[in-house]
Amino acid sequence: MTDRREPSYDELPELGKLGVRHSWGMLPTEFGTLHRLDEASVTRGVQSASTGRTFGLSLPLSTFEPPLFGRPSVRHETFEAGRNTFEDKIDSFNPQSASQWDGLGHVRAREHGYYGGITDDAEAWNALSIHRWARRGIVGRGVLLDVVRHFERTGTEWDPFAGSILGVTDLEAVADGQGVTFERGDILCVRTGWAGEYRAHKAAGKDMSTAGDRFSGLSAAEPMARFLWDSGFAAVCTDNPAVESAPGNREDGSLHRRLIPALGFALAELLDFDDLASHCAERGRWDFLFTAAPLPLEGAVSSPANAVAIA
Repeated sequence: MTDRREPSYDELPELGKLGVRHSWGMLPTEFGTLHRLDEASVTRGVQSASTGRTFGLSLPLSTFEPPLFGRPSVRHETFEAGRNTFEDKIDSFNPQSASQWDGLGHVRAREHGYYGGITDDAEAWNALSIHRWARRGIVGRGVLLDVVRHFERTGTEWDPFAGSILGVTDLEAVADGQGVTFERGDILCVRTGWAGEYRAHKAAGKDMSTAGDRFSGLSAAEPMARFLWDSGFAAVCTDNPAVESAPGNREDGSLHRRLIPALGFALAELLDFDDLASHCAERGRWDFLFTAAPLPLEGAVSSPANAVAIA
C-alpha cells in the first residue's frame, strides 16, 4: 500500500458498541471509498490494458433462476411499438438479481444509520443514491486474485459451495503467488469460482433453489475489514453472492455492516471472472482496466454491475 491519505484502520473511531470502526467524515459521503479513484489510479488502470482484450464481467439477467434470496424473476417482453419497430419491456426487475453493485444505501448500521451517520431512510436513499456513482462512473486499475487457481496450484482443497472462509492470509498468499502488489485506488476482484460452478450445476440440471444458503467467501471478521481499508482499495468485487461467506461465523459479525455503512465501501457481487482469469494466467499479469457504469436511477440503493475489464 502506498500514498495513504486516510487514517489507518486502527486509528478510526469505533461506531457505538457494534464492534466496528467507521470512516464517517473522512471520505465524501456519496462516494465513500470510490473517492480513492483519483486521476493517478485511473491512469494506472489505463496503463494496465496491454493487450486490448475486453471481457464483459456481467452475467445474463436470467442466470439465476430462481434469483437468490427470494428476489423476483425478471419478466422481459419484446413488443411491436410501431410498424417495423420493436421495443423491450421489463417488469419485476430487481437490480440485484444478477451481477450487481451494492450502493451505500443498501445496508444501515442499526440505530447508527447509513454511511455518514444518516438515520432517515429517505434522506439516505437520496444522499447515497447510486445515480451519483453513475455520474462519474467506476474506472480504475482492477487486480484479480484467482483463489481457484492458487488452491489448484498449491494442492489445497477448495469448494465454492462449502461455505469456506477466506482470511487475510489466504488473500495475501494468492497475491504473493501471482506477484501482485496493491496501490491506493485499486479495485480488488476475487475469483472464488462460485459463479462458474453455479452455471455448471445449473446446466447439469441440478436444483439450485438453495444455492444462496451456503457459499465460500471472505471472512467477516475485523482483520478482513482492516486489510481492505489499509490496502487502500476503492471497491471490492467477487463472483459469489455476497462477498463474504455464508453462513459464516456468528462471532465474526457481518462484513457487509463493516464495509458499507461503517467504512463506505463499494461492493460488487456475482461478477463473471472466469474468462478474464484465463487470460490473466496466460499473460502472467493480473491487473487490467476496470470500468463500470451503474444505473443512473435516482434514489436507488443498488445497480446492475455493467462492468467490463480491458486487459
